[in-house]
Parts: sequence; C-alpha cells; structure tokens
Amino acid sequence: MTHLTVGMPWASSHPETLLAPWWAEVLAVHPETPGVATLTLRLEDDAMRAGYRFRPGQFNMLSLPGFGEAAISISSDPAAPETLRHTVRAAGSLTRALTRLQPGARVGLRGPFGVPWPVEALRGEDIIIVTGGVGLAPLRPVIAYLRRHREDYGRVTLLYGARTPADLLYAGEYQAWKHDGIEVLLTVDRAAEGWRGPVGVVPVLFYRLRPHPDRTVVFSCGPEIMMHFVVYEAMARRIPFERIYLSLERNMKCGEGLCGHCQVGPYFVCRDGPVFRYDALAPFFHVEGL
Repeated sequence: MTHLTVGMPWASSHPETLLAPWWAEVLAVHPETPGVATLTLRLEDDAMRAGYRFRPGQFNMLSLPGFGEAAISISSDPAAPETLRHTVRAAGSLTRALTRLQPGARVGLRGPFGVPWPVEALRGEDIIIVTGGVGLAPLRPVIAYLRRHREDYGRVTLLYGARTPADLLYAGEYQAWKHDGIEVLLTVDRAAEGWRGPVGVVPVLFYRLRPHPDRTVVFSCGPEIMMHFVVYEAMARRIPFERIYLSLERNMKCGEGLCGHCQVGPYFVCRDGPVFRYDALAPFFHVEGL
C-alpha cells in the first residue's frame, strides 16, 4: 500500500504527485521551548485541503526552496486536518529556517507518509506513552485521539521527560490532559528553581507504575538510547514484545522507500515505519551503528 493514499486519495491515480510538493501557507509560528517552535500550516489548494487526512504518528515532508526537505511529524489533532501543526527543533539549516518563518510564508508539503500508531486497534487496553524531548510531538495526536475516545480505553499514562523544566513541550496543556483522564508523570535531567517533580531519566518513571502485562501497550518515541531502556523496563514488567511500539527517527529523504537513506535491517523507516512493533524490530534495534 502506498501510505500517501491515507491522506491523498487522488495519489493512486496520479503517482506523479508522490515527489511533487504542494504549497502550504504558514498561519502561525509558536515558540515552544528554546530552539523548538510549532508551525501551523494550511494547504493552499482547496481540493487537497478538503481531502487531506492523517493518522497519529504519520509525518509530512516539509521543504523550503534553497534549503531542502525534511521529514517532520504532524503534531496536531487528526480530527481537525484543515490546519496542520508541525513541531520543529532547529537542528540544521532547513529546520532553523522553518522555525524563523513568519505568518504568510509558504512551505512545500508532501504527505502524509508512514505507518501510524495503532490506536484504533487497541480499544479496551491500558496504554503507557513514554517519550522524551521533542519525541512528544508525534505522540500528541495520540493523546488528542485518546482524549476524544477516553471511555474506550483503560488506564492511560504519559511518562515524559526533558533536559530541564524549560524544555518540556506543551506544558500549558498538561492540566487539560489530566482533566480528561490521562495520568501525566514528568521528570527532568536537571532541576531548576521551583521544580518539585522527579529528577532523572524517563525510564525510571516506570517504577511508579504497576502495569498489567496482559492488557498494557507501550508507545515510545524519543532518543534511541532512551527507547532501549524503555524496552528493558517494559520487559522487566513482563510486557510482551508485541505490545511495545517504537517510533524511529532516521535520515528520511524521499518518504517512499526509494532512496534507501533510512534503512534499518530489511526495513525502510519512511515506508515501513516510523512506528514499528518491537517484535519485528528487535533483531536489528540493538545492533550498533545500524
């Protein structure tokens, strides 16, 4: 299946559009934390905007003439696809340029691409979301979906950490998430004045939980070293491999598995991921340099 057809039903009959970006207008640029901003975009083409759909965990390829193109996760509510939010960390020339845009600017957009989080298939389950830093961005649509369908799921817990309290994304939304029945546990690597929460790496927050392994599913996104320890902590609680899902970040250049830059073992992250069930990924995930 071509993942692009999830959001662009006309792409299957017009395959030439797969590598051709569409223009999107920048409606707003909201600073989140130092070096991180969320862009709110609206597709300029009326038909494309009306037909665009995405699922939690998918990404778009965003481009600027003269700077290039990069895979950026969609961080907005999939129930409101008319405007699209992308949370961008300024790490290179393109991402720095994206975070410095002003309303009215235009960016190229291709997508959505990728395998999403399987939220619809997990009704009735307890869900533990484990993430660090900007890894919360591709999980924010999951949280939006779970809030809207909260009665369909068991216990939902977010374990989230960042370097400092100032680096915690979407801090103004945590109270609303809690109000809607999502338990939010936070940690930081370095405390600051006024911080009263835990200090330490994200996986240690597992010690505050007593999950039932036969009905618990883990979603994790963030630095790969963090996800290695997330897997260890989940395994220590007898959560099966097939109940652990990881979202990988690789150098994705095309979004269609054509260029090979994002290969991991037999998989292309842009096409077969970025969300993988851990039992499929396990033989390759701990191979250094792969």
